Amino acid sequence: MSTYVFSDVHGHRAALERALDRVSPGEQDRVVCLGDMIDRGPDPVGVLRLVRSLPNATALMGNHEDLMMACMSDPDDGLAGMNWGMNGGATTSEGLAALDPDEANELLSWVADLPRWSVARAGERLYLLAHAGVRLGARVPPAWDDDAARAYLSAQDPEDLTWIREEFWGAAAGLSGADGEGPIIVAGHTPTPYLEGMAHDLDRAPLGEDGRARMVRVGRDRWDIDCCAAAGAGLGQVLVLRLDDGAEFYEPVLEDE
Repeated sequence: MSTYVFSDVHGHRAALERALDRVSPGEQDRVVCLGDMIDRGPDPVGVLRLVRSLPNATALMGNHEDLMMACMSDPDDGLAGMNWGMNGGATTSEGLAALDPDEANELLSWVADLPRWSVARAGERLYLLAHAGVRLGARVPPAWDDDAARAYLSAQDPEDLTWIREEFWGAAAGLSGADGEGPIIVAGHTPTPYLEGMAHDLDRAPLGEDGRARMVRVGRDRWDIDCCAAAGAGLGQVLVLRLDDGAEFYEPVLEDE
């Protein structure tokens, strides 16, 4: 059984489909989407449908889903509508409006119930999964196991799990001790090219030789997997990462998709 994670597809269904076809997860494998399925790209509804249909899959709430639900829960809230629109919500709004009302309501109900964190174990390593990251100043347990990880994430502010950026990636250290033990935090939300001006101890340049964004590891235990799909063709890719061995499966966003 393998565990696959991806994040920040932002409506680029075709690239996600190609990446998933490459890894071909089975029913015994686990798939975790770290959020931001919607907005900006051409087919956000298609991404919602695809992720929801995957066997043994977990989707987390991203900040764009958060913006959408704030707007949808109170259509008279002009500020919520403006915030969503300014962040690329038009394609999602138009896609939902084109659906049969029952399907649109089903999708929105599914999104409204998405969790903001998850825990995974691949091999002997523990992984904390959130859309944006965690507030590293929070008290850490004396020893890490699955229950301790769940308690640590449950104590986090939901706003941080979905929106945090500089305070997480720019922190001097993560959760691992001097021995390198402890969980690895996998997040998206922050496009990896931003890390060059925000974080230190990057394991590699955020852009590959092809000029496209790729995942970056910060320090011992923070992995950023937002590969700029929102930027579209030329820079953006969808990454599906296999936690068991760190294998990276990229599919570039192509023109007109």
